[in-house]
Amino acid sequence: MPDDSVSPPPVPGGRADVVRSWDARADRYLELFRHEWDTKPFDRAVLDSFAAGIGEGGRVLDAGCGPTGHVTEVFTARGLDATGIDLSPRCVALARREKPSCRFEVGDQRDIGAVWAGRLDGLCSYYSLHDQPRSLLPGTLAAWAGALRPGGRLLVVAKEGTADGVRPDPLGSGIPVYWAEFTAGELRRAVTAAGFGTVEATVREAYADEIPTRRVFLTATRGPHPADTATAARGAGGRAG
Repeated sequence: MPDDSVSPPPVPGGRADVVRSWDARADRYLELFRHEWDTKPFDRAVLDSFAAGIGEGGRVLDAGCGPTGHVTEVFTARGLDATGIDLSPRCVALARREKPSCRFEVGDQRDIGAVWAGRLDGLCSYYSLHDQPRSLLPGTLAAWAGALRPGGRLLVVAKEGTADGVRPDPLGSGIPVYWAEFTAGELRRAVTAAGFGTVEATVREAYADEIPTRRVFLTATRGPHPADTATAARGAGGRAG
């Protein structure tokens, strides 16, 4: 008879799988990327520009903050009301230890539409999409769009490519992980379909100490929410009559 006490393995790329893989490799990732800005001037400049565009006091979410907390720290230092979230409790615990002046919470970036409901001024996904299947991208972007106010800003940084499946951890932890990549074109199309406009994307080559894959940097602005558009249309119709 089968042993009902043994839990089945988590679905690759599912929530439990993300927690499994990141709880197991969070400490290694922290050691590798604690001082990431020392060797990535382009990335830091993009984050600084994104923060400046939101403006002091703006409410911004670092979706998939990881154990370093260094993206959340950039935003906090620029005067933003920043929160870093991650599915992995270990990542959040390490980020709180590393950056005690910043705010971090355990949370799922795919649920933030309901949690924040149009109250965010900005959202940054700095390499947080590669843990989930590419098929989940439309739902994730819909959640991000729902969390941002009209005019809110989005920044997505992702590895370029077409990979989509389980592979050995490229960081060398020896743990099998889900790994997804995206092209600039498909990210642009998906973001536009989710209700964003003013979409701009650029690609940089990998630095010498990085995984040899090009990086996509995409920014966009949240368009009006459907309810706002409908209200405006009714108002215009009334004035015209």
